[in-house]
Amino acid sequence: MPDLSGKRALVTGVTSGIGEHTALELARKGAEVVMAARNESKLRRAVDDIRRVLPTARLEPLLLDLADLGSVRRAADEAVALGELDLLVNNAGVMATPERRTVDGFELQLGTNHLGHFALTGLLWPALTKAPSARVVTVSSLAHRLVRRVPLDDPRTTTGHYRKWTAYGYSKLANLLFAFELDRRARAAGAAVTSMAAHPGYAATNLVHAGMNMDGTRADGAIGVGATRLLGQPADLGAQPSLMAATMPGLAGGSYTGPRGFGELRGLPTVVGASRAARDGKLARELWEVSERATGVTFP
Repeated sequence: MPDLSGKRALVTGVTSGIGEHTALELARKGAEVVMAARNESKLRRAVDDIRRVLPTARLEPLLLDLADLGSVRRAADEAVALGELDLLVNNAGVMATPERRTVDGFELQLGTNHLGHFALTGLLWPALTKAPSARVVTVSSLAHRLVRRVPLDDPRTTTGHYRKWTAYGYSKLANLLFAFELDRRARAAGAAVTSMAAHPGYAATNLVHAGMNMDGTRADGAIGVGATRLLGQPADLGAQPSLMAATMPGLAGGSYTGPRGFGELRGLPTVVGASRAARDGKLARELWEVSERATGVTFP
């Protein structure tokens, strides 16, 4: 990783796992890190944890609930007021949750993982374009391969039987479609912003436990947590593809990074492939239009 002194980064979902390690390593390289999360006490603890390791770290806590567009707008206003933004890491997410709705009526996983980050990125666009050269990194998942499409109807409507892993796959495919379409649109607009995507492989984080046990401990949730602890790579290694996408000099816009080991489950980071659906430009444009209508945010 290069020296990041003088740079400002914003990372979402920093209270544990991949997000916390991403924030830590960016701060270690000298960046000012705006640490965004929805839980105030956990956010304060995460800031304190990093300051214990790096007493001189420049950290700015930011309350942000991606499942509430009102919160997204307030947080974006605060972040834009800080000045230019060199790096945005759209890391936060939920996984395999019971059927739930966001404050704005969206299915929880698509609403949090994609629509919340779509709105945040658009609202931060003025700060990103002020930087001499900015990057946006959106964290996806191997689970994007579970599906071949994303829902293009109104995300406030309920259609069909809810399947939590299918819904998660939709949200992670949406992350990739968004990341690649953002890079195309930024180039077309002549903006000095590149958009990348990354995935952590099979990482041992709190994501499985938080989502699958949202309604209390369940058998499938307990099995999922146990398997993740046994087979998953440590969260600091899971953060490396995000850090590569965020900081590697010369990395092309539209790149997708992940672990280089068997099945992209673990290992050091490299550029990896995405599914055919993730590279579908027509699907990406259609999703972009749905996302603009749903959030009321239009950019670039």
